[in-house]
Amino acid sequence: GWRWGQAQGLPAPSSRLCPTAAASKLEVSTPAVVEVEVGDTARIECNFYIPGNGSYTYIDWLYVDRANSSVRLCHITDTEVLKEDTPYKERLSVGEDKALSISKVTVQDATTFMCRVGAGSSSVGENSTELHVYSEAGGGSPLPTGAPRCSRLSVPPQIAKCVSKNSFPPANITWNKNGEQLELQENRELEVKYTRTRESSGLFTVTSILFAPVTRQDRDARYHCTVHYWLKGQRRALQSQKVKINVFYPAEHLTLKVKPSSAPVKEGDNVKLVCEADGNPPPVFSFSKRELDDWKDMTSLVEPNSGVLALNSVNKSNSGIYRCQSLDLDDMTELEQNVELVVNYIEGVHVKMEPSSPLSEGDNVTLSCDAHSPVALDYQWRDEKGRKVAEGNQLFLSNLTFETSNNFSCKVMAPSVPGLEQSEQVSVAVQGKPRIVAISSPLYVRQDEVVNLTCKAIAFPRPSVHWNVNGTAHEYIDNQHVASNLTVRVSHDLLRAGAMCRVSNDLGVSEKHIQLLDQKTRAESQGVIIVAIIVAILVVAVLGAVIYFLHKKGKIPCGRAGKQDITRPEARKDKIVVEVKSDKLPEEAGLLQGANGEKRPAADQVGRGVGHCP
Repeated sequence: GWRWGQAQGLPAPSSRLCPTAAASKLEVSTPAVVEVEVGDTARIECNFYIPGNGSYTYIDWLYVDRANSSVRLCHITDTEVLKEDTPYKERLSVGEDKALSISKVTVQDATTFMCRVGAGSSSVGENSTELHVYSEAGGGSPLPTGAPRCSRLSVPPQIAKCVSKNSFPPANITWNKNGEQLELQENRELEVKYTRTRESSGLFTVTSILFAPVTRQDRDARYHCTVHYWLKGQRRALQSQKVKINVFYPAEHLTLKVKPSSAPVKEGDNVKLVCEADGNPPPVFSFSKRELDDWKDMTSLVEPNSGVLALNSVNKSNSGIYRCQSLDLDDMTELEQNVELVVNYIEGVHVKMEPSSPLSEGDNVTLSCDAHSPVALDYQWRDEKGRKVAEGNQLFLSNLTFETSNNFSCKVMAPSVPGLEQSEQVSVAVQGKPRIVAISSPLYVRQDEVVNLTCKAIAFPRPSVHWNVNGTAHEYIDNQHVASNLTVRVSHDLLRAGAMCRVSNDLGVSEKHIQLLDQKTRAESQGVIIVAIIVAILVVAVLGAVIYFLHKKGKIPCGRAGKQDITRPEARKDKIVVEVKSDKLPEEAGLLQGANGEKRPAADQVGRGVGHCP
């Protein structure tokens, strides 16, 4: 009977045989073609018919090798599958339906496979299948050729070549320029050379070479090819990467620029003169600078294989007219372009002081700053600590003292040229005899104690410090200040007489006395003061107690200055309480009604601000 299996791939419609009543011999049926992609598993079925419902004796699977010989892959019986020693041994397997499977298919597996069935001693039948192997990578890729040159030749140059390998049926290749398909029929100047080669595997290699005229406008054109092919009954397309061709053409325009161009050039900048031409390949560049009525060659400073003239740390001498010339070695055409380089600068910064004679404390002085530049300048004054003190080219200082800043700087800036500035310093020296500004006096000490005596002065010229006692002296100088510390042991004579600090320079002498006080005397003085304070507090307390006692006895009236409260006794609460405020003298006030109904002189009833009733 017939043995059927499930087919894999797309076998041809005629790959299966139907039994007829007249069938009297062994018949074998296999797919005509099985298509598989690289890396997948190919499965080839084998169906057969044995007359009289007989059974097969064996089944052999074979393939055609490179020498076009049939080689057995395996021998199948009812009890076993015997694999032959072939390159397929590790990758083949046989299913229960006797179908042959080959895993991890490669392009080299594209060949003819045969199924041979034996039934008895003389009855043998076989059929074959073509295995077609495809790969997406078989589409193709364009290979750009050498750079075509713009010319008037009638034969267009070769643009690129596109190759497609291992296709069946043969692939078709089309060309695209800037995303649009090139139509050969519409453009007579285009030419495509097309070749097709059938490999030993039965697959095809297709090559397409594009020829097309080029112009300067094609320098940015992008070309790619598209491979159209069939796979498993479907039409597919594979697009290559885009390639840019290198078109040769002479230069038509030349530019010469100063870079960087974002800001004016100043002294110390690094500048490049960049010369560019629109030809391909770039022409040969040369540079020169105008010197009076001639041109000085500057090509030695040009960077190799470029149109860049580098000028480092420029100064005003680099200013001038520069020229770039280009030479096309193909047609010997020359172009030239000029540019002016302006280097901004500040020079001759000078500070003048009036009066220029030596200055003394209390004098006035004017500082004037001047400089030269091709651009407008601003002036700024700063002291020795960097603090801005004035703007403008003059600085007026009045009533000078030793404390006046010794150094001033004039900062000259060009607002129109960022970063262009220069500075000049001037020293304002105020002269005079020394002035002692600080001493450690009075100083409380103990006899035989080691102490430090301090004397600080200011003067110019720098003074010297002398002591009238012996000790170890250390001097510290800060600008025009000088400080002297004298380390000395306190003796009886030193404690009694003190020390004298003497500061002198060429213009005079100043001296001050440092008084030394015994620490014991200071402690006794402090004790006396404390006792005095305690006694005063006790006296005030006693006086307060006496006043309070007298008040309770009724000997002292209570009230405030300018007014008096008249209060009735506790036993007569129904009497009226009267407060009288008099603006007249006591003798003019008359008599007032007292708390007990008596009339009393006003002077006796108006309080003098002694206090108030408790």
